[in-house]
Amino acid sequence: MTVRAHPWYAAGLHFTCTGCGNCCAGPEEGYVWICRREIEMLAEYLHLSIDELRRKSLRRHGLRTSIREQPRTKDCLFLVPTATGRGCAIYPVRPNQCRTWPFWSSNLTDPDAWNRAAQRCPGINRGRWYSLEEIEALRKQKRWWSEEA
Repeated sequence: MTVRAHPWYAAGLHFTCTGCGNCCAGPEEGYVWICRREIEMLAEYLHLSIDELRRKSLRRHGLRTSIREQPRTKDCLFLVPTATGRGCAIYPVRPNQCRTWPFWSSNLTDPDAWNRAAQRCPGINRGRWYSLEEIEALRKQKRWWSEEA
């Protein structure tokens, strides 16, 4: 019989989004991966054709597609100024990668990785408590939309 060890976050973790936009901002270059169905929903949301959306806002990396960044700041193209700071211009249709922050496998490898992410994200280790089951569901999530969408 194999006994599976519990991850270091078995007791759960705290996170509440503060809306700061740091997870969407440079200074490093990054990738916001977006799948075909999310591209379709984003094009519809922005009232653009898929070809126009691809030309204006997306870039290819091998077989995958990512949202473009602002060339100077490396911020996500859809990170925009708001009355209270900055926010996501496509929040209702934001990609799965954005929806599952900070519960990414790379942030959950060990407490040090989690705390490195917390240096940039003021919502990590604060606010709402997530159980192991919720964390794992978010970490493994591949699709946020319903089949009807």
